[in-house]
Amino acid sequence: MGSNVIIGIVIGLVVLAAVLYLIGYLMKKKNQERLEELDKRKEALFDLPVVEEVDEVKKMHLVGQSQNTFREWNQKWTDVSTKSFAELESQIFEVESQNETFRFMKGKSAIESAERTMSEMEEEVEGIRVGLKELRETEERNSLAVQQALDVFEELKKDLKEKKDNFGPALPEIQKQVKNVEIEFTQFVTLNTSGDPIEAREVLDDAEKHTYEVQEMMQKVPVIYEDLEKTFPGQIEELEKTYEKMLADDFVLPEDDFEERLDKVKKHVERSLEDLEKIELGTVETANKETAELIDDLYTVLEKEFDAKKYVLTNRKTIGEYIAHAARNNHQLMVELDHTSQSYALNNNELGRARGFQTEIEELERRNRNIEPQIDKHELPYSEVQVFYKDAFKVLDDIETKQVEIDDDLHDLRKGEKAAAEKIEKYEFRLRNLKRYVEQQRLPGLPGDYLEFFFVATDRVEELSQSLNKIRINMRDINKLVNLCDEDIELLDQKTYDLVDAAALTEQMMQYANRYRHTHPEIKTAIENSLELFNKEYRYQDALDEIGTALERVEPGAFKRIEDFYFNNRDLV
Repeated sequence: MGSNVIIGIVIGLVVLAAVLYLIGYLMKKKNQERLEELDKRKEALFDLPVVEEVDEVKKMHLVGQSQNTFREWNQKWTDVSTKSFAELESQIFEVESQNETFRFMKGKSAIESAERTMSEMEEEVEGIRVGLKELRETEERNSLAVQQALDVFEELKKDLKEKKDNFGPALPEIQKQVKNVEIEFTQFVTLNTSGDPIEAREVLDDAEKHTYEVQEMMQKVPVIYEDLEKTFPGQIEELEKTYEKMLADDFVLPEDDFEERLDKVKKHVERSLEDLEKIELGTVETANKETAELIDDLYTVLEKEFDAKKYVLTNRKTIGEYIAHAARNNHQLMVELDHTSQSYALNNNELGRARGFQTEIEELERRNRNIEPQIDKHELPYSEVQVFYKDAFKVLDDIETKQVEIDDDLHDLRKGEKAAAEKIEKYEFRLRNLKRYVEQQRLPGLPGDYLEFFFVATDRVEELSQSLNKIRINMRDINKLVNLCDEDIELLDQKTYDLVDAAALTEQMMQYANRYRHTHPEIKTAIENSLELFNKEYRYQDALDEIGTALERVEPGAFKRIEDFYFNNRDLV
């Protein structure tokens, strides 16, 4: 074997040895670090004040179930602090031994086992501390809860002694329930002071529950008893006295069972007192609400009659006067209608409506006449009379409003007649002016359709005049004729000005077109045709269209220019 090979082998072995040493060193260091961490956890665990906490609970001198629970936690702490600790110490020693003898893999396994033991110990200690804390807090809670409940209970006993008159027939049953709660508190105190807070807690729960139930009961009973002992009896007495006085004052109630309803209220109160004695508070509260409603209803009956009397006495004279006033107005209206109907046609059943008013007024007068002696003899409830009066006022108000409307309509008939007569004068004046205006134009004649419409408008005005001169006129027809005349005169006015404008423009167009008469044969022909339409047929608009169209072809824009000049200087033409 060559020297080089030997050297290579030696170097390889050296490198291998170095690697193995490095690996071993690292594994030992890693194990050592985990071991140090384990020591820190062990020290932290045993630095916890578990011993002090155990002693603190031990000083409470627990017994029964609480004592058993404490012993379990104490035993677990003993096991952890002795057996588990010894086992942990053994495992740590093994880790140190394996690590020093370079048995790193076994050391790793041993430290993992020690870490598991450490975690189990930590969990055990945490559970022990929680259990001890729960025992201690249970005792503290019991002490606080009992003090609060006892404070409430003592206040209840004080109220029961000082305010026993406020509880009425419920007092014996309340005293009984208070005594039962007192027994429960005594039992609780016995258990708690003997060192068994867990069992005492169950008893305390019942005592607290019953304490607050009694407290709620003692808060409700005085209010309920106040209604049954004072409020309701006082109201019943007031109702009885008021009822008797109203009877003495000759009031008549619409209901004939007032006394029976009052007796029903009294029986309600009696039954509620019996239920209160048995502490059936839900039943009593419901019954009291019903009793209050029954009493309110009775008050309403009496108040209604009392208020109705004031209303009737205040309005008794007024209603008679109002009926008489309505009758006079209706008689006057009937006379006016009769007089007006001789001159005018009544189109809205005015006479029929007025007769209907008369029937309603007579019925109100009849009923009021019958009620008057009944009021004097105290045979009717005032509330019944009040209803009649209010209904009568409403009917009379409505009749008066409609009477005024009819009267206004009658006055409108006369106003309408006068307005129509005035319009006839305006129509005739306008027709004369239009006729004179057309005559001033010295036209060769007038188109037939214009003359026909002129005569239609004239005839319409004449028809309106004749309608107004009838012995009995119909203003509905008159108003329709007035509207038609307005439309006719307005349209005739427009037709007249259109006619005159067309004739004047035709003459100006022909005068202007004469300059082209000899140079443009079509202008000559158009002038001749326009003259034919103008002078013989009186079709002035057609004549204007004829000459205007021809002139526009020869001289575009001439028609518009002449037309604009005409309308801008109309007064000069």
